[in-house]
Amino acid sequence: MSVIASIKTLRLGEFPNLLWLVVTDDKGATGLGETFYGARAVEAYVHETVVPHLLGKPAEPEPVRMALIPYAGHQAAGAEIRGNSAIDIALWDLKARRNGEPVWQALGGRCRETIRTYNTCAGYQYVRSAEGQTSANWGIGGKPAGPYEDLEAFLTDAGALAENLLAQGITGMKIWPFDRYAERSGGQSILPAELDEGLKPFRKIRDAVGDRIDIMLEMHSLWSQPAALQIAEQVAPFNLYWIEDPVRMQGVSALADFRARCPIPVTASETIAGRHQFRELLAADAADYIMLDLGWCGGITEGKAIAALAESWHRPIAPHDCTGPVVYAASCHLSLHAPNTVIQESVRALYTGWYAEVADGLPVVADGMVAPAKGPGLGISLKPEVFERPDAVIVESR
Repeated sequence: MSVIASIKTLRLGEFPNLLWLVVTDDKGATGLGETFYGARAVEAYVHETVVPHLLGKPAEPEPVRMALIPYAGHQAAGAEIRGNSAIDIALWDLKARRNGEPVWQALGGRCRETIRTYNTCAGYQYVRSAEGQTSANWGIGGKPAGPYEDLEAFLTDAGALAENLLAQGITGMKIWPFDRYAERSGGQSILPAELDEGLKPFRKIRDAVGDRIDIMLEMHSLWSQPAALQIAEQVAPFNLYWIEDPVRMQGVSALADFRARCPIPVTASETIAGRHQFRELLAADAADYIMLDLGWCGGITEGKAIAALAESWHRPIAPHDCTGPVVYAASCHLSLHAPNTVIQESVRALYTGWYAEVADGLPVVADGMVAPAKGPGLGISLKPEVFERPDAVIVESR
């Protein structure tokens, strides 16, 4: 059994939210991991706290998961869980590469060749800054970086956007036209004029393409329950696929009550972590679809466990992606493996944009379906020149 010989992290000034991580074993095999948000804090956690526990220990996901359960600390998707997620993803990549097989095979095999994907309608500059997510950093209004400035498109010409997606075979789209109004009120209320303005994209989509495309409404956990229910009642006639994270994920009782009163299927939540929190979500009957982010929930090991839990409650999973290329690839492997995966998120402005600038072996999207690139491990690698960039910050512990 190989042991962990070194752990290296990489940050780029251009993408301050992202932390990449490379684990190398004593035989020279490597694995690539990734997480998003608070990159410097995660970097410090990895090198100060994780490294002493892992160097010289078996390069296997499950023993490492157990070694990183803290005596005191985290139960949410904070810096510790994000760091552990990146480590776990890297170890699955390393394990599969060492055995010359794709990660879906290392997980136990695949249930399908490809999985349906929907397009999250972000743009090329979406949440590039480190200040967190607000409408101020949506990255719209400047010179378009390419043909898929989809956030500006859903705000201004959602019908044409829906037609364009359908022309590529993509039959689902996710939008968030109400976020700006949550910022005004702290999520406590929405005015009639704001409701009417937020409904315009839904009207345009249905007028242009009818029910030929599924619409997902992202709420980003910004709303109080009364306001979220008010929005849900108004958008319900547009036959939405789901409403996502309508209220903040701080306990499941409010979400369970919301789901019981909501006329639209509910999905949750990329923002919670660990199989135990997802078990509580499922036990409370709080969601119809289970969304998880492998860079935030604990990694592939935890994602596999969460998928199995969801299956036991007869709930489908829908892995999240709007962060980085490595988690996207890992999510596609889990989506092929888990029998209860219903759909995989992707962002065409990212996988045709900056994902392709920093990584080789991206998942392949065709005719509205996606699959990871062929090859061992995750099938993805950072371009060698990324490590040579002048804005690269590399820290390596041996």
